[in-house]
Amino acid sequence: MLTTITPSVIKGAVQAPASKSSMQRACAAALLCGEETIVRNPGHSNDDRAALGVIQGLGATVKNSEDGSLRIIPAAAGTGMNAAASVPGQGRFQAPANVINCGESGLGFRMFAPIIAMSSQPVTVTGEGSLLTRPMDFFDEIFPQLGVQIVSDKGRLPLQIKGPLKPHDIEIDGSLSSQFLTGLLFAFAASGVDGVSIRVNNLKSRPYIDLTLQVLLHFGWEVENKGHRYEEFYFGGSTARKPGNALRSEAPHQAGTLLSYTVEGDWSGGAFLLVAGAIAGKIKIRGLDIHSTQADKAVLQALKDCGAHVSVGGENEIEIGPGKTGLRAFEFDATDCPDLFPPLVALASFCEGTTVIKGVSRLAHKESNRGLTLQEEFGKMGVVIGLDGDRMLIIGGRKVNGVAVHSRHDHRIAMACAVAALRAENETVIAEAQAIDKSYPDFYEHLRLLGAGVKITSI
Repeated sequence: MLTTITPSVIKGAVQAPASKSSMQRACAAALLCGEETIVRNPGHSNDDRAALGVIQGLGATVKNSEDGSLRIIPAAAGTGMNAAASVPGQGRFQAPANVINCGESGLGFRMFAPIIAMSSQPVTVTGEGSLLTRPMDFFDEIFPQLGVQIVSDKGRLPLQIKGPLKPHDIEIDGSLSSQFLTGLLFAFAASGVDGVSIRVNNLKSRPYIDLTLQVLLHFGWEVENKGHRYEEFYFGGSTARKPGNALRSEAPHQAGTLLSYTVEGDWSGGAFLLVAGAIAGKIKIRGLDIHSTQADKAVLQALKDCGAHVSVGGENEIEIGPGKTGLRAFEFDATDCPDLFPPLVALASFCEGTTVIKGVSRLAHKESNRGLTLQEEFGKMGVVIGLDGDRMLIIGGRKVNGVAVHSRHDHRIAMACAVAALRAENETVIAEAQAIDKSYPDFYEHLRLLGAGVKITSI
C-alpha cells in the first residue's frame, strides 16, 4: 500500500487510539484471573488481535458486546487457566492449543511466554514478520532455572516450551526490555507463590512496569516493588489474588457485577498526533490520561521544551499547536521511552538548531533497527541525523523535502514520515504504509479528520 501525504494545515479534534500496552496486559490478566471480565475501549490493532488470539489459544472465550466492549471468559476451573489459581505455588494448567502465534508483537510474545510456560504440556510459540528475527534468548537462560524445558532457534522463534513453570527466587537482567519482566510478574502472581522474589539488574522502561503492577492490582493481585527501587519484586502472603479487591462494574444484561477494565488511550500513538499539532496546526487530542503510568507520556515534556503550545484541559483533552515564536531544538532522554524516537525525530526536523536524543541503544531490536532507519528515511527528506554512541543528533530548521520513503515494515517509521510530510515541501509517498496496522490502524483516517491531505493507493 502507498500513502501520499500532501502538505497541510490541520485543525479540529480527534480521539487518541486505545493503548496496546494497556490492552495486551488486560488480556493477560483477564485470562489468568479466573473470572469473566468486561474490557472497555478495546484496541483493534494487529498486536491487540494477536493478544486476543493468544488467550483464546489458552482456553479463553472472547465475545463482542453491543456497546463495543469485549467479554473475556477464562476456561472452566480445573481445565484451563483457572487451575493456576487453584494450585498455589504451581500454576499448572493444560493449554488447549499446541501452537500459539503471537503475530508480530514483541510485548505479546515476551509477556505471554511465561504464562504459556505455566502449561504442563508442550506448546510451540511462533510469530510473524520482524518478530521472527528479534532476539529472545532471555528465555533460553531463564526458563530452565524455573523448571521449564525450552528449545529455540538460536534464541529466535519458534520456541518449543514445556512447563509447568515453578516460581522461586530468581535474578534477571532487565537491560534489553522490561517486557520479559512483565511476563514473569504475571506468571508468578497467578501462581499464588508466597515468599518469592524476582531480582532485576539494570531495568529499562520502568514506567511500563508501573503499568504492569497497576493492571495486576486492578485485577486483585498485589506485588511489592520493594523500596520502589525496581530492583526486587516480592510475592508474599498478600500476593495471593483477592477477588474482592478487583475493580468491578455493573454488567449490562446480567445481574450483579463483573470484573471491568477500561483500556487507556495510547500515549505512544497519541505522540504522533501531538507532534502533528505542534508542527502543522492547533488541534485537540482527547482520551490521553495525563496521570497515566505509560512511559510515552514524557512526550509532553519534549513538546514544552521545544516551545510548542501545550494546554491540558478537563476530561483528558490536550490542546497542541505551534509556539508563537517558533520551535527550538531540545534535549531528551528516551532510554525509558524508546518508542518516542520516531515522533521526536519528526518534531526535531522542524526545530531550529540541533536536537539531542539519548537512548539509541534501545533501538536496535525494534521492528527495524530504528536508529539507522530514521537516519536513512529522514535523510531522503533532507534531514541530517547523526548517531554518536547512545545519542542521536538531529539538525532541524532546514527544508524538509517531500519524497518517496519506505516504512521498512515498521509502524512507527510510517507514522513519523507521515507527520513530517505535513510540513514538507511537495508530496511525500510512503511505501508499505500499511505497517501502521500493527499499532494504530486508524492513523491515516485520523489525519484526514484533522484536515490533512491523505491518499491511499492499494498496489
